[in-house]
Amino acid sequence: QVQLVESGGGLVQDGGSLRLSCAVSGTPVSLNAIDWYRQAPGKQRELVAVITVSGNTNYADSVKGRFTISRDDAKNTAYLQMNNLKPEDTATYYCHSIRSNNWGQGTQVTVSS
Repeated sequence: QVQLVESGGGLVQDGGSLRLSCAVSGTPVSLNAIDWYRQAPGKQRELVAVITVSGNTNYADSVKGRFTISRDDAKNTAYLQMNNLKPEDTATYYCHSIRSNNWGQGTQVTVSS
């Protein structure tokens, strides 16, 4: 059974940084494209970043140059490094395995101005 568990969210000031982790079990992260989504209250869930099986990455325009998606195959974990955070980044962040269509439970990120 594939499971994804996010961690690393929290409260940070405008301009701060956080690193989110997505621990994957039941399947090798190296064989799965992983993406990160976020959902703010009253808004639709939006795609933030994706890392393919081959390690290629892609980002939403709103986070390009500030966020970095990566993975550690030995730890079977994907990451989302978020720098220069802005209040508009406030949302619940979810990781998702594209191959198995499994979602984590989400982790809350709040950026104060």
